[in-house]
Amino acid sequence: MPAATVALLASVLAVAVHAQRTAPAREAAVPFSAGETLTYDVSWANLLTAGTATTRVVQKRPSFGATAWEISAEGQPLPLIQRLYPVYYKMDTLLDSASLLAQWTGLYMDENGRKRQTSMQFDRPGRKVQYEMTTEPKAKATLTAPAGIQDGLAMLYSLRARTFRNGERISVPVADDGSLYTVDAVVSGPAKVAAKIGTFDAFTLNLTILNEAGQPIGRNIAVSFGTDARRLPLRMEAELPVGKFVLSLKDAR
Repeated sequence: MPAATVALLASVLAVAVHAQRTAPAREAAVPFSAGETLTYDVSWANLLTAGTATTRVVQKRPSFGATAWEISAEGQPLPLIQRLYPVYYKMDTLLDSASLLAQWTGLYMDENGRKRQTSMQFDRPGRKVQYEMTTEPKAKATLTAPAGIQDGLAMLYSLRARTFRNGERISVPVADDGSLYTVDAVVSGPAKVAAKIGTFDAFTLNLTILNEAGQPIGRNIAVSFGTDARRLPLRMEAELPVGKFVLSLKDAR
C-alpha cells in the first residue's frame, strides 16, 4: 500500500477517534422538562397539614463541562407554625442530563434563626465528594464515595426515569450534608395510591436507609411513583424520631 494512502487512512482514523472522544454524551430520556413544578402538602405527627414543599425543574444548562438539569426543592411550615418555630429548607442539585447523576448539591437551612449553608461537588473520575460548609464554623471535607453516588433530590428525579418491576431491588449510595448513606429499595405494585391530587396507579418503593455504620435511619420509609408518562412522585412518607412525615402531591404543573 502506498505510503500516502497509509498516511491518509491514519489521519482519517485519528479524526474519527478524536470525534468519538469529544462527541457530547447522549442525553437520557426523562419524564420531566424545564418549568415543571410539583407542590406537596406536608403532614407531621397529628397535624394533617403542617407545611408545604415544592420541587421545580428550573432549567437545563451547561454545567461542569457537560449539561445538567437544575432542580430546586424547598419546604417550610404553615404561617401559624412558622410563628411558633420558624424554619426553612432549600436544596438545589445539578443533575447530569446524560448520566442522571448529581454534579453538585447546595443545601440551605434556617431553623429558628440558626442558618447553615453547605455544598457538595461530585468528582466522578476520582470517586470523591468535596464537601464544604460556607457558614460558620467553616469546614471542608473530602469523602471517598462509591460510583453512582447521588444526593437525595437527584436520586428522586433519576428514579423517575426508571421502569420499575414488582419485586425489583434497587440500591443507591447517597451523600447528604457531608455524610454517606445507602438507600435500599424494594419495589411493589402497581397498585392504587391516593394523593391530594387524586388516586393513581403507582409503584411504591419501600426504602431502608443505612448510615456508614450500617444502622437504619427512620422507619416505614416509602415513595410512590405514578405509572403514567410523567411518573410523578405522588406520595412520600417516613417515621423519624421527631414524628411521622407524609408528603402528598397536591398540584403538578
